[in-house]
Amino acid sequence: MEKLWKKNFISIEPYTAGEQPKSDDIIKLNANENPYPPAPGVLDAIAGTRGDSMRMYPSMDAMPLKQEMAAHLPSLYGVELRPENIFIGNGSDDVLATAFRAFFNSDKPILFPDVTYSFYPVWCELLKIPFETPAVDADFGINVKDYAKPNGGVVIPNPNAPTSIGRGLDFIRELLELNRDCIVIIDEAYIDFGGESALPLLSEYENLLITQTYSKSRSMAGMRIGMAYGSEELIQMMYAVKDSYNSYPLDNVAIAAGIASLQDEEYFRDSLAKVIATRDRTAAALRELGFTVADSSTNFLFAEHDKLTAQEIFAHLRERGIYVRYWNKPKIGNRLRITIGTDEQMDKMLEAIKEMV
Repeated sequence: MEKLWKKNFISIEPYTAGEQPKSDDIIKLNANENPYPPAPGVLDAIAGTRGDSMRMYPSMDAMPLKQEMAAHLPSLYGVELRPENIFIGNGSDDVLATAFRAFFNSDKPILFPDVTYSFYPVWCELLKIPFETPAVDADFGINVKDYAKPNGGVVIPNPNAPTSIGRGLDFIRELLELNRDCIVIIDEAYIDFGGESALPLLSEYENLLITQTYSKSRSMAGMRIGMAYGSEELIQMMYAVKDSYNSYPLDNVAIAAGIASLQDEEYFRDSLAKVIATRDRTAAALRELGFTVADSSTNFLFAEHDKLTAQEIFAHLRERGIYVRYWNKPKIGNRLRITIGTDEQMDKMLEAIKEMV
């Protein structure tokens, strides 16, 4: 007999992350992690953390980090923002969840693509937010006209995941013009690997919120630093929501590490250049082996073979200690998402695939 209290459990399909290997011998290309370590100054900042900073609570809004971010935005993205235009959270998932709570409270559905980051529907189900998912086209492109209808908000990852496809500012501007009466979130988790950031549009659109993360381009997935950029009104509302249900700000170690990462722009750009060069070389090699590979603006590739199934390739690589991402889902069931690792790691993956081909 079923226990009555179990009927009160929430009904939700949880987010599924990439498999975490239990051995150090695994080549892990399934979680879009950066293959290179963070800037040397990050490790120095962590090692130099003093006991007093552990004894005391951190800044509630990570103001030292926000001030450093504001100082570096002109050189990184060509925009000037004040710290009051920046929200800091424990990873971009925390930032996005806060934004969903703050801005998506209409009885109208929010809109995001049917092939995209799979956390969006999880948050919607958890927070009882109605949503619709306009279909991407046969080439996984997002049609901006699909978002020209009444809605409670719009979320577009740019570049999109898992498709790796990025769109330019003309697309974002048209999207914003079609949605002046709702909040538009542009999720830029992978923007530094070749995308065009929407940050310059913040001065024109008060309803625009842009989210980014340290997890990918800054090699700090283990530190959990995410941020949002928007009008002062939007940022104030996000802090009001966060402080009402999750009063845990970024800790002092993360703040120090985040500042150190920003202070070494040369390392940041060199690391990006290495990932991009390896990505493009690997994409060319996969195409020679019979793969269709989307033009990537990210640190991963979205690939399909013309004869072998994605499941076959996934299993073959896994047997050889190489983990890539495979979904048994509509539209993407025969595609693999392959994170860009070091040149050595990618060469081993290519050799393993050549065994099959």
